[in-house]
Amino acid sequence: ASFELAYLACNCDLRKITEGISRSRSARLCLYGPPGTGKSAYGQWLSRQLDLPFYTKRASDIISPWIGQTERNLDRVFREAERDGAVLLLDEVDGFLQDRRGMQHSWELTQVNELLVQLEHYSGVFIASTNLIDSLDQAALRRFDLKIHFDYMRPDQAWKMFLDYCRLMQLGVPQESIEKSIKKLENLTPGDFAVVLRCSRFQQIESPMYFAEALENECSLKEDGKKRTIGFV
Repeated sequence: ASFELAYLACNCDLRKITEGISRSRSARLCLYGPPGTGKSAYGQWLSRQLDLPFYTKRASDIISPWIGQTERNLDRVFREAERDGAVLLLDEVDGFLQDRRGMQHSWELTQVNELLVQLEHYSGVFIASTNLIDSLDQAALRRFDLKIHFDYMRPDQAWKMFLDYCRLMQLGVPQESIEKSIKKLENLTPGDFAVVLRCSRFQQIESPMYFAEALENECSLKEDGKKRTIGFV
């Protein structure tokens, strides 16, 4: 299904924030929350709204076992994004911005400092995303203009997205009991819908009931343990 801000459960108004970024053409955002809640998808959507290229990198793309290479990789990524006027998203930023108080090696501190220097001098839109906000360096967090929490979907959002996907997959109108079951899934994310849709290429989803069961199975595998039983046999 097409991306919609209405699917995202955030602690702020993303549409107003997007309008502000469109005017300033510069921002430093830290997006945090559970996996699948739409952090990277929002970054990509934002780049389309700004009509700018979208560059995304994971920490694993940049971190090197060779001393000094990680810093050079960071410099290259930021220079390329600056040159092309891109929206730059660094995923898994906790791989770089760990709390410096717990660091044991000088090269760990050097990597953090290099990222902070690059962040200070980057004139475009930079987005850092993480699932582990509590592990980030507090001084580094102050460098971000906004810290935006992406949470699990609210019941009304989950049901709206379920209906949209049922129409997309031509599953028909779901029964009333399914609505209650979907709204009980406390750890459902837009990413879960995307996973089930991909799986449908290999194992056909024949009805709204099977679709609901597939979403429930995705939720049951998460570490937070908030498993909710759909109740279908």
